[in-house]
Amino acid sequence: MLRKINVLAAVLVLSALNGFSQELLDGIQIHGNIDIYGQTYNKDSIIGAPVVPEKAGLNAFTNLIATKGAFTAGVRFESYMPPIQGFDNRYGNQKVGIPYRFVNFVKEGLDITVGNFYEQFGTGMILRAYEAPSLGYDNVFDGLRVKYSPFRGVYLKALAGNQRYYWNKSDGIVRAFDGEVQLNELIKKFNESKLRVALGGSFVSKFQSAGISSITLPENVASWASRVQMNYKGFGFTGEYAYKINDPSSDNNFIYRPGQGLFLSGTYSTKGFGINVSAKTIDNMAFRSDRQATINDLFINYLPALTRQHTYNLSSTLYPYATQPNGEIGLQADIIYKVKKGTKIGGQYGTTIQVNLSAIQGHDTTRLSNPNELLTQEYLTNDPTRQGYKTSLFSVGDEIFYRDYNIEITRKINKSIKLKGSYIHQNYNIDLVQGTATGSNVIADIAVMEGTFKLAKKHSIRAEAQHLWTAQDQGNWAFALLEYGYSPHWIVSLLNQYNYGNSNKALRVNYPTAQVTYIKNANRISIGYGRQRAGIFCVGGVCRNVPAANGLTVAITSSF
Repeated sequence: MLRKINVLAAVLVLSALNGFSQELLDGIQIHGNIDIYGQTYNKDSIIGAPVVPEKAGLNAFTNLIATKGAFTAGVRFESYMPPIQGFDNRYGNQKVGIPYRFVNFVKEGLDITVGNFYEQFGTGMILRAYEAPSLGYDNVFDGLRVKYSPFRGVYLKALAGNQRYYWNKSDGIVRAFDGEVQLNELIKKFNESKLRVALGGSFVSKFQSAGISSITLPENVASWASRVQMNYKGFGFTGEYAYKINDPSSDNNFIYRPGQGLFLSGTYSTKGFGINVSAKTIDNMAFRSDRQATINDLFINYLPALTRQHTYNLSSTLYPYATQPNGEIGLQADIIYKVKKGTKIGGQYGTTIQVNLSAIQGHDTTRLSNPNELLTQEYLTNDPTRQGYKTSLFSVGDEIFYRDYNIEITRKINKSIKLKGSYIHQNYNIDLVQGTATGSNVIADIAVMEGTFKLAKKHSIRAEAQHLWTAQDQGNWAFALLEYGYSPHWIVSLLNQYNYGNSNKALRVNYPTAQVTYIKNANRISIGYGRQRAGIFCVGGVCRNVPAANGLTVAITSSF
């Protein structure tokens, strides 16, 4: 079957090269997208930019999807010549290839995929396969997936496969099943009820040969999860509990402790007001298809982050939080309130106030012995079952992992002017997240002011001013941006970051950048030049390091 998929891939490529774009003969539809990201590198020892022998990096992706009737087939071409700095160098081992190809068939409630596929069960605590090209993250499955709905309200999924490991596949095999019942669809008398209820359950197992080891390693590791989702008028509730049997790995120093996690989320919304409160606690929930994998490689599951995804430069790239799968307990609250227009505070168009609070803490934990000396006599005496430590899923320790308290106020002054102001307070465990050894958390306060000004029908200017105060790490930062837009095609941006508060005067440098973007229909082309500050880029608690750089950047995206 996989051989036939590769043949289909070749057919799709030839069709594209022959100039067919929307509709081929016999009613076959083809669509897709192209993404190209390039960066050049100049020597810049002042900002610590690494020397890149190739002088440039290139990441490129092309998706081609063909559909006809009940069938869909697709391929993705990827190129790394070499990978852009900050992406894993193993992407450059092959440089060009087709790591993603599939055939899908859907008919009468039956959905079968052969080849590569992404999937998520519930919140993802025991299974989520997805891609994030900006992070260099892709844990896609390669195998078989079957979805089936035997009747209205019942939805079943089953899959088996290996995960992508750069240009190769993991040794571990993942087998999984998920079922969900929508009670309002299943039971006729509840069809029109305002209370909507869904119940679900999942089972995931991985197999990996134990090989030769000085300790006994389980070759089959199972996990399960149960979930509930309810909605009533403006109220919503989601809850999921997950459990994983002992899974000794490099993440937990090869202990036999089982893992578990609980996620709860409640929402309420009405006109002009909305609130979301979420809580999460996880213990030893790193779940990979290879017990030796590290960093972001071969995760079977995804642990939702309870932190706001900031968009402003200083708040999003200096001290973003990365989820700690070995153990954390956290709470997040997000409140949005729109002050009515026509009032003193609301003004002519109304004023929106958003408050977000995030608090992540470690568990109260008692170590049974030194986790780095698993086979010593001391370890075997103090912890003969190799549990590693004692804790409770609901215990709260003294160590602060992360705090983020922020408020954002948005107000439209008139038809031409819109203002937004933000204040952010962060308490960041830099040693835990970035692996430093400072011995103290970073306390940072960030103020942001943004304004959008319409000069004429097609002309606008957007301006940002940001400032970060901290007595730790690199000290204070200032950021300014000026952006001119000529709708609908052109955007010109000038920005600068200045680390004026660095205790090392030699590092009090500017990071200026200029960028021009052209947009037409589904095509977008951006060209920029300047300095790139070293930092961390995170999406949903998954992060990658971004090294310092000086040079030209080009981004081209198109869909068809």
